[in-house]
Amino acid sequence: MTFAPNPVTTEQLVQYLSEHVGDEVGCKNVKEAASQLKLSYATACKRLKSYKAGIGKWNLTAEQIEKAYEAPAVNSAANYIPEKDDSYVPFGNFNSVRKVISSRKFYPTFITGLSGNGKTMSVEQACAAAKRELIRVNITIETDEDDLIGGFRLVNGDTVWHNGPVVEALERGAVLLLDEVDLASNKILCLQPILEGKGIFLKKIGRFVQPSAGFNVVATANTKGKGSDDGRFIGTNVLNEAFLERFPVTFEQEYPPVGVEKKILGGVASQLGVTDTDFLARLVDWGDIIRKTFYDGGIEEIISTRRLVHIVRAYSIFNDKMKAIQVCVNRFDDETKQAFLELYDKVDADVDIDKLEDKMYD
Repeated sequence: MTFAPNPVTTEQLVQYLSEHVGDEVGCKNVKEAASQLKLSYATACKRLKSYKAGIGKWNLTAEQIEKAYEAPAVNSAANYIPEKDDSYVPFGNFNSVRKVISSRKFYPTFITGLSGNGKTMSVEQACAAAKRELIRVNITIETDEDDLIGGFRLVNGDTVWHNGPVVEALERGAVLLLDEVDLASNKILCLQPILEGKGIFLKKIGRFVQPSAGFNVVATANTKGKGSDDGRFIGTNVLNEAFLERFPVTFEQEYPPVGVEKKILGGVASQLGVTDTDFLARLVDWGDIIRKTFYDGGIEEIISTRRLVHIVRAYSIFNDKMKAIQVCVNRFDDETKQAFLELYDKVDADVDIDKLEDKMYD
């Protein structure tokens, strides 16, 4: 069967079915309508997604849509205020981010920086300090309007509207965190009116949602939305300029200074029962040297604060410095891994890299 290059609209399909079948529609009816209107059956089913009333059943009445919307989709009693982390050490842009969040003003904020330097954690802890609800959405190339805004879900044979995280944040007056937003496709543009503070019209159910007081949007990214020229962050995309322009402020997050990073590792170590403070200090010095070399263009990889925390956790398990380091730098290519290990051997006189291989199988 040959289908028309420009298929009929959803409204035309619904009108045809209403006139020829009625409000209650089954698979046979949809197949016949699809054939008459030169649509594939799959396309017709997709067009009728909002009218789904069960397996192989569609209800074309407005009442069915209203019923679907009125069905409970979320737990209004839920508390989305993040838990305060007593080991968290504020640094960098934390105070600025906290001021934005505490103000309860609508002021979309973009935070950019290399991986593992505390961007997401700073937003979470700023919300915890301000006692603000936070709804986090991890963005991927597959994230679409249905994931963000909401859609109909089949629950116990009934079609029920579920708010997406964006609508949930709008109605609760919460902070919406778009994490790793530079992984998004152009489907993220469905958020344009929301980034203007104007709310959004839910076209599937014919309802307009206004932002409640306190609603705000924060986005984090490894790039500035211009892609990754050096290939470090494969999968990041060039974001639409109109989208980026709707963020009035951008914070550039750096790795913490040596003194702050020692406090961060100290807090983690305390929770894990690690008491070797000399090891923690050597780790920070080691990471600092690697970062300086990276910034100077001497190497292509970097040790993040997150990776140093991984090493401390590994040490709490294996009780062996070099083994903890090696299992946490195995993610790098062999040449880089060996260079990192040899550098630590020079930083810490108490370790012997030559004995490492024998311990790897312990």
